[in-house]
Amino acid sequence: MHAVVCLNNNSITPPKFPPPVTLPAGRHVPRAISIPTTTITPPRELVANPELLDDQVTAFRDYQSLFASQRSEAVEPVALRVVEGAIPPDFPSGAYYLTGPGLFTDDHGSTVHPLDGHGYLRAFEINGKTGRATFMSRYIRTEAHKEERDPRTGGWRFTHRGPFSVLKGEKMIGNTKVMKNVANTSVLHWGGRLFCLWEGGDPYEIDSATLDTIGKVKLVKPCGAQDAPERLTAAGFWDVAAQILRPVLFGVFKMSPKRFLSHYKIDGKRNRLIIMSCNAEDMLLPRSTFTFYEFDATLELVQQEEYNIPDHLMIHDWALTDNFYVLFGNRIKLDLPGSMRAVCGLSPMISALSVNPSKQTSPIYLLPRFPRISGQTNINKNNVVQRDWRVPIEAPSQKWLLHIGNAFEHRDEHTGKLRIQVQASGCSYRWFNFQKMFGYDWRTGKLDPSMMNRGEDGEDKLLPHLLQVSITLDANGDCDNVSVNDLNEWGRAADFPAIHPDYSGRQNKYVYAATSSGSRRALPHFPFDTLVKLNTEDMSSAQTWSAGRRRFIGEPVFVPRGNNGGKVGVKVVF
Repeated sequence: MHAVVCLNNNSITPPKFPPPVTLPAGRHVPRAISIPTTTITPPRELVANPELLDDQVTAFRDYQSLFASQRSEAVEPVALRVVEGAIPPDFPSGAYYLTGPGLFTDDHGSTVHPLDGHGYLRAFEINGKTGRATFMSRYIRTEAHKEERDPRTGGWRFTHRGPFSVLKGEKMIGNTKVMKNVANTSVLHWGGRLFCLWEGGDPYEIDSATLDTIGKVKLVKPCGAQDAPERLTAAGFWDVAAQILRPVLFGVFKMSPKRFLSHYKIDGKRNRLIIMSCNAEDMLLPRSTFTFYEFDATLELVQQEEYNIPDHLMIHDWALTDNFYVLFGNRIKLDLPGSMRAVCGLSPMISALSVNPSKQTSPIYLLPRFPRISGQTNINKNNVVQRDWRVPIEAPSQKWLLHIGNAFEHRDEHTGKLRIQVQASGCSYRWFNFQKMFGYDWRTGKLDPSMMNRGEDGEDKLLPHLLQVSITLDANGDCDNVSVNDLNEWGRAADFPAIHPDYSGRQNKYVYAATSSGSRRALPHFPFDTLVKLNTEDMSSAQTWSAGRRRFIGEPVFVPRGNNGGKVGVKVVF
C-alpha cells in the first residue's frame, strides 16, 4: 500500500510502500479473507493464563480484520468525525491519497493473496483552518476489475490467478491469466496528474477530484530497435535465452515486456521524477536488466539509461543520489520443482522463485546516472570518476533489503574520496519467504499471524529493522570501505523509513518509521502500532508515539508545515 500527500500549495511528499496489513477497516464489518467468524479458532498453544488466552484470541481476530474485503465505495465525500484530539489550525490543508488492496474474497469461494487484491483508492481531504476532514473511496477500474466484477449485479468472480494466488473452481492447467494489474501498490502525483501504480505493469491515471479512473497510461512509448537507447551490458549468451522466453511470456501469459517497479524517486534538485523497470524474462534468468527513466515537471522523458547485470536479483526499492542509481541486490534463484507446479496451476507463480542465501555478502551496484563522455574515459559529464559498475560492492552482511528511507553522497575536497550513505530497512534471508508473506497460506486461503511474528529470543535481527549502509570510494572510484550497521540502537522490528522530503538526497538528522510497542504478547512485532523518531546523530535517542491497544498504523509520511525553513511538520499515519 502506498500513499501520497498533495498540499494546496502544490508541494509533494514522495511516498513509500506501506504493507497491505495497514489497510484501515471499512465502515461496515466485511467478510475477512480467512475464514468465517463462526469457525475461527485461536492458536494451538494455549496457556492457563486467562489474560494471555484472551489476547491470543483477539490478536488472531484483529489480524484477520486487517485483510477485510471492502464491498462498498464512498463516491461522494463523507464527513469524518474527530473522536480524539483535534485537527491543528496550522495543519497543512490538502489531500492524502492512499491505495492498497481492497478485495480478497470473491463470490465463488476463491481468496487471493493481499498483494493480488484489487486496488482500492482512498482520499482524505483535511482542512486545518476549519478543522474538518472528508473521506472518499473508489475501486480503480483496471482491465482486471472490469473482467472480474459484474457491473449489473456487483458480484465478483476472480479469473486471474495473480502471482501469489491459486483460485478455486478454476481450471489449473492452461490458465494463463497470471499477471493481474490491480494498481494497488503506490500513488504518484506529478505534473498535476494522479496515478496508481502496480509492481508489474503500466500505471492507471485517476481524476484527483472524483477518483474516477481515466485509464491506463503508457509513460514510456515502445520503441523499435533503431530507437532503443544504448545498452550498457555485461551479459552474453543469455540474450538468446531471453529471445526464446519473450514470445511465451508476452504472447501466452500477457506479461508486460518492462516490469515497472512501484517505488519511484524524486530529484528535487533537478525537479525530476525517476522510475525504474526490469525485463519480464529476467525473473527466470541469471541476469538482470534495469532501465531508469527520468521525467521533467511536465512528464516528458528527458533521460533513459539501461544496465544489464549478470546476477539473478529481486529489486523492490532502490536509492538515488546526485550521481548514482544505487541497487542493493536481493539474490534469488529459479526453483525448478516450484516452476513446474506453478505452470501446471498447482501452486502460485511466485513459487517458481526462492531466495538464494548461497553467499554471505550482499551485492551493491552503483550505476552511473549520467552517460559517459566517450568509451575511452571513466569520467562522466559531471566530472565524477566512475568505477566499473558491472562489479558489485560486496557488503559484509547478508541482508534482504525492503525499503529505502534516504540516500546521499558527499565528496571530500581534500582527499577526493566519495562517501555514499543509504538509510533503509532490511531483514534476514531466513525470515523472508515469497510464499508466506503476511502469513497467507494459498492452500487454505487463511492468514497466520505467527509468520510475521516468528522472531525467537535472541533472533530479533531476523525481522525487518533499520540499517545504515556506508560506502567510501577513493579518488579513483575504487571501494575503500563498505559497512552495514544498525541505524540506531532501537531494538524492535521496524520498517518503512521516512524523512522530511526537503532532505531527500542530502544528509538528514531524523528518520521516522513504523514499529511495534511490543505490548501484545500474541502480536509482539507485527502489525505495527507505534511511530518512532530516530536520531541518526545520537544512536541512543528515540521518541515514540503509540496508536493504542488494538490499533495499528501504516507507513508514516512527513508533511512540512508553515514557512519554518523546512524543519517542522506533521507525521501522518493511517
